[in-house]
Amino acid sequence: MRIIGHRGARNIWAENSLSGFRNVCGLKVDAVELDVHLSADGEIMVIHDPLLDRTTDHKGPVGQLSREALGRVRLADTLGETIPTLAEVLDVFAPTGIELEVEMKMDAFGNPYPGLLEKVIALVEARRMASRVVLTCFVPEVIMEIKAKAPGMRRLASVDRRSCEAFGGVDRTLQRFVDLGCIIAVEQSLLRFALDRALGIVGRDRLGVWVPNTVGELDYWLGQPVSQITSDRPDLALQLMAARAA
Repeated sequence: MRIIGHRGARNIWAENSLSGFRNVCGLKVDAVELDVHLSADGEIMVIHDPLLDRTTDHKGPVGQLSREALGRVRLADTLGETIPTLAEVLDVFAPTGIELEVEMKMDAFGNPYPGLLEKVIALVEARRMASRVVLTCFVPEVIMEIKAKAPGMRRLASVDRRSCEAFGGVDRTLQRFVDLGCIIAVEQSLLRFALDRALGIVGRDRLGVWVPNTVGELDYWLGQPVSQITSDRPDLALQLMAARAA
């Protein structure tokens, strides 16, 4: 069972922050999930939302500001930290054995950022970290682009109820991503409902769940036939897994 820290470990430290990423390196997680957008001048920025409003002291779209302007934006719940670049985050994880799940986010209008995928691929390849990086997205067309442009890199598709509504139901959605050679991570309430069907279509070795965070939720999923758990409380997941092993 692989344990993955969601946005670092967002229920412990500020999400997608350098301090959070440094701290999560002290846990024995297998991987860390993070999210990327592009600045107006083409820098890869690590932040979840397309808007600055929720997690910073500024408002408006990430993609409308330059890297320099974003350097003046302060992250909430930190001691004055700014939005990190992907290069800075790779610097944190490079000396570790921790893998990274890098999610390609859409812009404030719901569209892919032109050139984002190519920039991410080029950067992780230049750092010789491609074997430790999984490229992820909710959008099948982006997954198809990942497969075409980085066929040797692992792909992960995230699935929730909205995905299934858009793509024609649970079975069709899962099969579509299976056909694209993806690991598939399913939102926990949906996977509880469709676990048997998901196992039949995806198989245990490529099926994951997100994002259980409580003792009850984590204990339940640690007992299910899935290969990975993505959690905002990876510390708790690891403690429960160690207790089960003992």
